[in-house]
Amino acid sequence: MSVATAVWIPLAGALLIALTGRWPNVRETITILTAITLAAFVYSVGVEVTAGGRPTAMLGELLPGVSIGFKVEPLGLMFGTIASGLWIVASLYSIGYMRGNKEHHQTRFYVCFAIAIAAALGIAFSANLLTLFLFYEILTISTYPLVAHKGDAKTIAAARVYLGILLATSIGLFLPAIIWTYHAAGTLDFVQGGILAGAVSGPALGFLLALYVFGVGKAAVMPVHRWLPAAMVAPTPVSALLHAVAVVKAGVFTIVKVIVYTFGIDHLFAEPSSAWLTYAAAFTIIAASIVALRQTNLKRMLAYSTIGQLSYVVLAAAILKPLSEIGAAVHIVAHAFGKITLFFAAGAIYTASKKTELHELAGIARRMPWTMTAFTIGALSMIGVPPTAGFVSKWYILAGAFQSDNYFAIFTIIVSTVLNAAYFLPVIFLAWLQPEQTPQKKDHGEAPLFIVVALTTTALLTLGLFFFNQPLIDLEAQVVGRGER
Repeated sequence: MSVATAVWIPLAGALLIALTGRWPNVRETITILTAITLAAFVYSVGVEVTAGGRPTAMLGELLPGVSIGFKVEPLGLMFGTIASGLWIVASLYSIGYMRGNKEHHQTRFYVCFAIAIAAALGIAFSANLLTLFLFYEILTISTYPLVAHKGDAKTIAAARVYLGILLATSIGLFLPAIIWTYHAAGTLDFVQGGILAGAVSGPALGFLLALYVFGVGKAAVMPVHRWLPAAMVAPTPVSALLHAVAVVKAGVFTIVKVIVYTFGIDHLFAEPSSAWLTYAAAFTIIAASIVALRQTNLKRMLAYSTIGQLSYVVLAAAILKPLSEIGAAVHIVAHAFGKITLFFAAGAIYTASKKTELHELAGIARRMPWTMTAFTIGALSMIGVPPTAGFVSKWYILAGAFQSDNYFAIFTIIVSTVLNAAYFLPVIFLAWLQPEQTPQKKDHGEAPLFIVVALTTTALLTLGLFFFNQPLIDLEAQVVGRGER
């Protein structure tokens, strides 16, 4: 079966969901079955990749030497596995959330969600920059109706900010970078070791890198980050899609893939003009953490936390050492598990109690122990405390920084870890150890069962990655040339 099937499965699911919208139980059953089918297919592809294969499918040539095509390598397999696997959990969560909050336009929601997953798989398995760019744009457009789901004036305005920034950066910066790359190298294929050595060097290389980093707005490197807090007007399942399953992961995945397969780690390391990326990532990490520290709304705090955590991946990639590149890949997974858990918990709190502000969470763990246990695990992973996944990824990033004697990166990680603790630990303390202080909007316990099952599952995955990470590390070691040539 062609690797392109990974894109066709969710698209076929979207069509069936649209046709069965009048029957909610059938619609949601199709959603779950499509997600399971996709995950099973990606698993079968993963078996081949792990064994050394590189499944490939070419759909047609648009330019001399440039096709719309797919090729699965370890980094893409990792992203595809995250997107397909978490779609199952996110679908279960969405059923509980959308029904529990009596949301309108549920069929449109599930259709757009499926299209977004198809786009994410297209990005993950793209064989070249042109294919990646096309699916990158599809992902932006398909998520706009999800961000604008509520439909009121405030939501529409925020959704336009989301769409405007992502389209402006991709068309104005990302696309010119791709055109420049094609002109310089004569190809857009992703190649181990890169394609730009001998083609672009000196200050021009640093400028081309900037076009990519800021053109890939989904990575939210400051100042191209305002779309992400603006998108918090969306329902919580959409926030989970944005922050953990597809959108921001597509951004940092693209940055890492361009560094490894377009520029080449060795080529960038030899060029001083690329050093600015370390400082841009560090600034974003620290600044976003400080802004998160000042937030009073739970989802906005999590949004700025995401901005900072994404730049951990960018910082790790910019260190340009094998251990840090592995750390970048592992942090994509660790952040996916931890952050989706946090957003699931935020949505559970809203569904059960309609609480959105931090001060309202005093004592809520007594009413919602499962939810707040999951929240605590996710928060500890964001800080990097063992035994959570975030500790593993930070360990590898720090190891890479020591490997290159990059003390600035080491200092950044230490300071940001303290800041992460400063805004997450008070919430945990408030929820578990403080008495309820605000009048209850309604007597409540846990959120609906599907929501609790979903957030418990992702919390367990966050713990599980701490203990069972070696297969992922071995796979991603191939990305930096320790297994693939």
